[in-house]
Formats: sequence, C-alpha cells, structure tokens
Amino acid sequence: MIFAMMLCLLWCLFPSIGLSDSVKKPTDKQADRVFLVHADELKFDQFGPIPDAQIVKGRVQFQHKGATLWCDSAYFYQQSNSVKAFGHVRYVQGKGLSMTAERAAYDGMRQLLQARKNVVLRHGRQTLYTDSLDYDRFNEYAYFFEGGRLVDGKDRLVSDWGDYNTKTREATFWYNVKMHNGKSIVTTDELHYDTKTSLAHVVGPSKIVQEGSVVTTQDGYFNNKTDHTELFGRSTVSDKEKDITGDSLYYNKKTGLARGLGNVVYVDKRHKNQLLAHRLSYNEKTGYGFATGRALAKDYSQGDTLYLHADSMKVYTFHLNTDSVYREVHCFRHVKAYRSDVQAICDSLVMNSKDSCMTMYRDPIVWNANRQILGEVIKVYFQDSTIREAQVIHQALSVEQIPDKQHFNQLSSRQINTYFVEGKVRRMVAFGNVKTIFYPIDEKDSTLQGHLYMETDTLKMFLSADRKLEKMWTPKNTGVMYPMTQIPPTKLKLPEFAWFEQLRPTDPQDVFVWRGKAADAVLKAIPRRAAPLQQFKDTP
Repeated sequence: MIFAMMLCLLWCLFPSIGLSDSVKKPTDKQADRVFLVHADELKFDQFGPIPDAQIVKGRVQFQHKGATLWCDSAYFYQQSNSVKAFGHVRYVQGKGLSMTAERAAYDGMRQLLQARKNVVLRHGRQTLYTDSLDYDRFNEYAYFFEGGRLVDGKDRLVSDWGDYNTKTREATFWYNVKMHNGKSIVTTDELHYDTKTSLAHVVGPSKIVQEGSVVTTQDGYFNNKTDHTELFGRSTVSDKEKDITGDSLYYNKKTGLARGLGNVVYVDKRHKNQLLAHRLSYNEKTGYGFATGRALAKDYSQGDTLYLHADSMKVYTFHLNTDSVYREVHCFRHVKAYRSDVQAICDSLVMNSKDSCMTMYRDPIVWNANRQILGEVIKVYFQDSTIREAQVIHQALSVEQIPDKQHFNQLSSRQINTYFVEGKVRRMVAFGNVKTIFYPIDEKDSTLQGHLYMETDTLKMFLSADRKLEKMWTPKNTGVMYPMTQIPPTKLKLPEFAWFEQLRPTDPQDVFVWRGKAADAVLKAIPRRAAPLQQFKDTP
C-alpha cells in the first residue's frame, strides 16, 4: 500500500516523465514541452547538487516538435524546458537531418541545440564535422566556431568559423577557408557555398589552384557541376604559358568558352606578346577568338616592343590539336602599328602562321627611318619573328627623304620586292613600268651630285648592311641626269609621288588616333584585265 501511494505521488509531481516504453506521447497542448520518452533510471533530489534537474540514465530518449534526442545520460530541466545530454548523443529531425556528439544542451524554448566534441551533422549527402556546433531549429541555421569541415560528395571545405542553413542548404565559411574538390584547391577568408547547385562564391583576396593554373580574385563564383567560373573585381588567371587579367572573367570548361570584360590583358609568356582590349573572348575547343574596344597587341619578342591597334581582332585556328595546326589573325578597320624602327597603317590586316605571312590591305603604308612604302597590298614574310621579305603589290611606291629634307629618292612600279638579312634591307627588286628618281651623294662632303631620272622594266638594287647603295642593275633603260642647278621643276617628283608623314604614328599611344588619307589621296584599285569571252556561232 505504501509503495502504491509513493508511485501515485511521483506521477502527480512529474506527469511528463516517461519511465518505460509504454508511456503515452504528448498531446498537442504539450507539444511545446520537451518530452522524456524513455530512461532506464530516473533520479531527482531537490536538496542535491543539481536541485532543478531530473537525472536520467540508460537508453535515454527525448522528443520535441518532431525531433528525437538519444543519449546515455542527461539532466532534464522540466521547468526551463531544457536538457543537457551526455554520452553517445544522437539527434534526428525528420528524415534528412541527424547529428551525433559526445555531449549536447537543448533549449526547448529557444529551440537551440548546442553540441560539443566530435560533432557530426548529416543533412542529405552533406556532412559537417566540428567540435562546437549550435543548431537553431527556429531559424534553421547551424553554426560552428572552433573549426569545421563540410563534405559534399567530392567537395571538401574547411574553415575556422561557418554556418549552414538546413532549409536552403547554403553554407558560409570564414577565416582560413580551404575548399578541395579533386580538381582544384580554393583558399580564401570568406566562401559561400550552395550545396544544392555546388555553386561556390569567394569574397575578398582569394586564390584558386586548378590543374596547373592559378586564379586570384576578390569576388568569384565557380560551379563544380557545370565547370563554369565567373570572376569579378580585377581577377587574374595564370599558368606556365599565359596570364589573363580583367575586371570580369567568365570561363566554362565544358564549352571551352572564355570571356573577359573591362581592361582585359592577355599575356603570352612563351611568345612574349600581349593583347589588351575592353572585350575579349576565346574558345579553346574551336580556337576562335575575338577582341574589340581599344584592342591593342604588343609584341616584345625582338627586344623593342611593337604596338598594333585595330577596331577589332579575330583569331581563327585550323586543324586544332593536330601537328598541322595553324592560325590566322584578322585585324580590321583603322589598323595602326608602331615600333621605334618601323610604323604602319592600313584598313585591314591578316597574319597567317602557316606561311608566317602578314598581309596589309586597302591603302597600306609602311615607314622605316626616312623611307615610306605604299601600294594596294603589302605582304611581309617572317622567319623566327624576324622579317625576311616584303612585297608591295600594285601601284607600288617607295619614297626616301634624303638628309637635306628637300629632295626625295623615289621608285614606282607595278610591284616592289624587298629582301632582308638579319632584319636589314640588302636587296630590292622592282618590275613592271619602273620609274625612279635618284640623287647620288658624294661620300667625301655628302653633297648631292645630281638628279637621275630613269625608266625601265626591271630594277635591282643591292645595299650594304648600313643601307648604302652598292650597285644597281637594269636590263635596258632610258634616263637623264640633271645637274642640281638645272633640274626642271616638273621633274622633281614622279607623277605617283605621295608623302604621308602626317599619318605616321609617332608613339605607342598614337596608334589609337586615326587620321587616315583624304578622299582624293586614296589609291583606286586597278582591276585585273579579264580574258575576252569567246562566242561560237551555232552551226546549222
């Protein structure tokens, strides 16, 4: 009788404590309360060291708002609706979220779970490892602050601090952040990661190392599923052979398309050249590239830098990934080039790596020292980045201003070929209606000896390494030599003479300023003579 009365008294004092598996579940009115489902042993001592706690041991199980907590022992504070759990703590919420730890504290009023030591939080395929975790059920956020590691498939993220939203499945990491995904290593101080889409966002000074390339950025997004990367805040991508820097960079590894916007600088370390533009794109799978917006190519492979500008530039690659690969670079509209020893302008230009030929179209002009060359088309052939031959085709004109600044050596013909040795002119061949004006100079006192006018079909000139005329050859010619005091005014210049010193680029920045020829000075292309069409009468 006494034992029965004590049991009834205990039940009245602690109505929400379950002592066995047969205890009833809480009603809707009790849902806000933490409910003890089972414990092998329960102890309460109002005058003991923990007067407000019910001490439960052995296969302890609690429930609260659809979540279940297991542990080896616990302090159950019924008045404050909270629990302190110890030993093999396991927490399960719904079907997708679970957690294990060595100890934990749960506040039912705030719906806050604080887990400590060897904490493992699993949510779907994501697993978070840490030693200190606070899980806010109400806001659906998990926080760690003593170092943590998130595993998402092949992705591994570690940091000092971080949080994880169980609803959106987005994670944020701070301080000493590193992300490994088998392909790359990301180092930063702030990283936002969407586990549903595998999209990562780094903020602040960050470095990404991937397959031999290094990315530095202040603001970058990259998706490990789609292999798509977006970089902002003046970012740089570098490898052994090239660097690319821009205000915004976009790259998709699957499509091979890379784009840069805003002051883009592409550096080819191997070939020692650069390409600058406001907009640049290149597809590594097709080999097609495009640049526009103050597009400027720099080549410093020969020591002195060559600056080449055009409104737009295109790159075409043929037989990509084969031994016979070659490229064509097309520059069009307002092409200007400057180097200290040579300058040029034209409307469009094509560079072909197959035959190492650069072709200039539509009123091309080239200057070298005090010499100017122009024609309808100019072709320049290179060997190991050094010029070996130049061809001026149709309406070819070569003009050289002599030291007195008043007279000009002149040569006009249908075509002029110039041959170089170690980058210096050594031979010139002109053919087709050749006309020339030449002023021989006395080597002793550098005075002009006379005015030589000559017409012929073919003219060959051989020059020394210091550009002095060594000999001249023609098959047959007609000409006249005038003393300097008896030159007829009409004979001072050839009919084809033109001197465009005002169009000549003066420095690297001048390549962006287009002056161009006047309308009446533009060469009129001479069409080729067509073969006569033959007509045959129908025979009866």
